[in-house]
Amino acid sequence: MSVFRAYRIFEENDKSTGRFVELSLDDLDPGDVVIQTHYSSVNYKDALAATGEGKVIRRFPCVGGIDMSGVVASSSDARFTVGEKVLVTGYDMGVAHDGGYAVYGRGPGDWVVPLPQGLTLFEAMALGTAGFTAALAIHRLEQNELTPKNGKVIVTGATGGVGSLAIQMLAQLGYHVVALTGKDSEHDYLKSIGAKEILSRNEVDFKSTRPMEKALWAGALDAAGGDTLAWLARTMQQDGAIASYGNAAGVELHTTVFPFILRGVKLLGVDSAATKMPLRQQLWQRMANQLKPRELAQLAHTVAFAQLPEVFPAMLRGAAQGRTVVKIAGS
Repeated sequence: MSVFRAYRIFEENDKSTGRFVELSLDDLDPGDVVIQTHYSSVNYKDALAATGEGKVIRRFPCVGGIDMSGVVASSSDARFTVGEKVLVTGYDMGVAHDGGYAVYGRGPGDWVVPLPQGLTLFEAMALGTAGFTAALAIHRLEQNELTPKNGKVIVTGATGGVGSLAIQMLAQLGYHVVALTGKDSEHDYLKSIGAKEILSRNEVDFKSTRPMEKALWAGALDAAGGDTLAWLARTMQQDGAIASYGNAAGVELHTTVFPFILRGVKLLGVDSAATKMPLRQQLWQRMANQLKPRELAQLAHTVAFAQLPEVFPAMLRGAAQGRTVVKIAGS
């Protein structure tokens, strides 16, 4: 454990840039639990942080990676024992506290989730923050009375990590899922993971100035924001609900109050990073059982730790499909 490999992000010329370095435990942020990392994953947030395309990193230098799964190497927290399988997602990992892109990680015991029975360390990262975000979005929609009998549920950013996992989870719960995508070549893939219908972005007038349009959706899970979210708001059914967790299409929202005061549409913010531990553990248990995608292996592909920098540009271009798991154990 004396020296190990890590992918650390630095600030150079007012821009974030990442590279592999050799670290020791003394170089890592403090914490109660040291974890030997077996797997991490690549999320859109990770790509923004590592490339400087987004102002994500709040402290430099910082080991990247907002997700990790592995085995406890040492612990001063009585809740965790050496050899126990655990996972960490969210909180300040990879943005203000050294994250999962390292052979060893260290953090507060309050961030650590015991690996639920029914999941492997690989599967935990095939889900990762993306799966947790999808599960949390579904949970919020269910809290607002969404059920399969209410009508169709649309998922934007459908081929991405959150979207792909959300489609499978919703399909397994019995929902009629509509996948919104700009990738016409991916229709067969989306149907194979549970989408009943595919809606091409080319068929939608996102710039319409009408305050409301035909009511189509009982629920929506949105990774896009911007004009896409505005369009969702004006096409929701009576008492429909939108779970918003992304800004791939823009950060501004131009809409009117009419969907909210005339149709009772609900706009629900989804912040997976700060979810409190009781709900966090509840959702991970659910992902190990009811919400565990049957075709999880189909949604995830593995890259070696050394290949990590190659993944970021494709993700930012929107060329990535499903989930990318990073194999770190043995690096």
